[in-house]
Amino acid sequence: MKYILDACSLIAYYKEEAGSSKVKPIIKEAAEGKVDILIHRINLFEVYYDLLRSGGKELIDAAMDSFYDSPIQVIDDINDELMKEAARFKLTYKISVADSFVLATAKLEDATLVTADHHEFDPVDKNNELSFLWFR
Repeated sequence: MKYILDACSLIAYYKEEAGSSKVKPIIKEAAEGKVDILIHRINLFEVYYDLLRSGGKELIDAAMDSFYDSPIQVIDDINDELMKEAARFKLTYKISVADSFVLATAKLEDATLVTADHHEFDPVDKNNELSFLWFR
């Protein structure tokens, strides 16, 4: 199985917010080689920004050290296929650029999106375009 994290799932994990108990086992399974976990660099930027804003340099340094030791794979590429799919999601659902990239990456990677962002993603889920794992 393959999962993709959006920013809120990784933020919840690092801040030990509600629902993080559903994210932790996925990361553990990935460390055991049972599943793959992905995040796009654009969504990692959102995590970095949020942790820096809310917890300062100490929190972000600890989180990033932990992140780079984790089994989460970072996708850096923005090839034409990903760009076109992200643009389609952005146009169809009127969402942020970062959210359009997480959706496009999930679709192209055939991955389940781990999120709590109902406001943005419920319409996508309703249209059965992707598989979602809601942690809140």
